[in-house]
Amino acid sequence: MSGLLLIADHASNHVPADVDLEIDAALLGQHMAIDIGADPLGRMLCDRLGMDGVFGAVSRLVIDLNREADAPALIPIESDGHAIPGNARLDAEARQARIERFWRPYHDGIARRIAVDRPRLIISLHSFTPRLASRPAEARPWQVGVLYNRDDRAALPGIAALREAGIVAGDNEPYSGKQLNATMNLHAEANAIPYLGLEVRQDLIADADGVSLWAQRLAPVIMSVAAGLRR
Repeated sequence: MSGLLLIADHASNHVPADVDLEIDAALLGQHMAIDIGADPLGRMLCDRLGMDGVFGAVSRLVIDLNREADAPALIPIESDGHAIPGNARLDAEARQARIERFWRPYHDGIARRIAVDRPRLIISLHSFTPRLASRPAEARPWQVGVLYNRDDRAALPGIAALREAGIVAGDNEPYSGKQLNATMNLHAEANAIPYLGLEVRQDLIADADGVSLWAQRLAPVIMSVAAGLRR
């Protein structure tokens, strides 16, 4: 075992047949529904580094697995300027049922995995759109942004290693892990496990060639950070 665990909360755009979001199906191919490229990149990194992976199996429009269970945006009623009427119609009972069906098993599964075989480093993998359609003036500067809250043991060496590898990287913008870090707060920070939160620009990993290239570039960065934690 590598001692590494990769978690990709938004790896899928799957919407179960009995969940009607009442949106145009074309939106399921956009960032509002899925972290584009995160699934194939995460799986390739797992293969290269011999690490386990946990991949969210439902669209963030059904439920956002990287939110606290009581967060208002856990089940979004709008995203990037698009209304999600099917979610807006949920009453309290239906909302709780969705939490119990999707959110709780996902996080309970991660908790069990960590309890049985505690990793020495968790890699949180997301992708981001260079510009939100609803805020086109907010261009994001990085190829890879790094997210962290209070625990920067892996994040700061990670930024340094990314830059040393010639990758345009830095603290994630326009939001940081101090604002949005639910999964890592719950499973990494709460357990005092170092973590490296990576947000890769989605157009860089939108096809097989990009995924292969960025797996090749990120794998040594992850190994460098993991090796540094042993010292």
